[in-house]
Amino acid sequence: MPDKNEPEKMWDEYDWERFLQQQDRKTERYMELLEQYIDDPDRDQIIAREMGWPTPVETGDFDMEEVAFGPSDFQDGDDEEEDDDDEENGDAAIPESFELHPLYQASFALTVWIDQIFDELGEVQNHPASVKLATNAAVASAKLAAALSDDDVEEIGMTIAYLKRALKAITAALDASPAFSDEAALSSHRRRQLHSRLFQVRDGIIELMGDYRCEWRKRFGA
Repeated sequence: MPDKNEPEKMWDEYDWERFLQQQDRKTERYMELLEQYIDDPDRDQIIAREMGWPTPVETGDFDMEEVAFGPSDFQDGDDEEEDDDDEENGDAAIPESFELHPLYQASFALTVWIDQIFDELGEVQNHPASVKLATNAAVASAKLAAALSDDDVEEIGMTIAYLKRALKAITAALDASPAFSDEAALSSHRRRQLHSRLFQVRDGIIELMGDYRCEWRKRFGA
């Protein structure tokens, strides 16, 4: 029997990967059920039962419109006093954001650039290679946002797991890029631009994963 005083095991990237895979399977199952029962009047109850969730009948029905949240619901008095002190001292805190990270900016810029090309291409954007390229570039950007949203050392394992998913997505985008370039009849210049942007994001993810793994080993010796 485990000792209650024993510290909780820190999750590494593999623990987080297993957890995220479980969530992926649940999400896929939910989407299958939603598509199957989308027009059923008892859709919510059926999906809840199939997913193993409490049904509305079990939890008690309520109207979300009756629930209103204001700023005070998410902020205590101490935080307000600290904010006032910051403003008085002219040092208002500016929270760090994943949006400021150069790698995320490069990834987001890639998705915008692809969208701009699509606007010029018309029907080509609906071809399989185009869809694969755009979808995976967007997924990579989203996974990077998730990875970079929290630099808490206790969540390094989660950060690495999300980076691995971003790497998988950008690799799939790279795989689709030659067929997309042919279908879209991209010029040599644009082909080089596309590959350069894709490799920039891919290499950045690999480098960042290495940095976080080194930090993990330094802090936890594993």
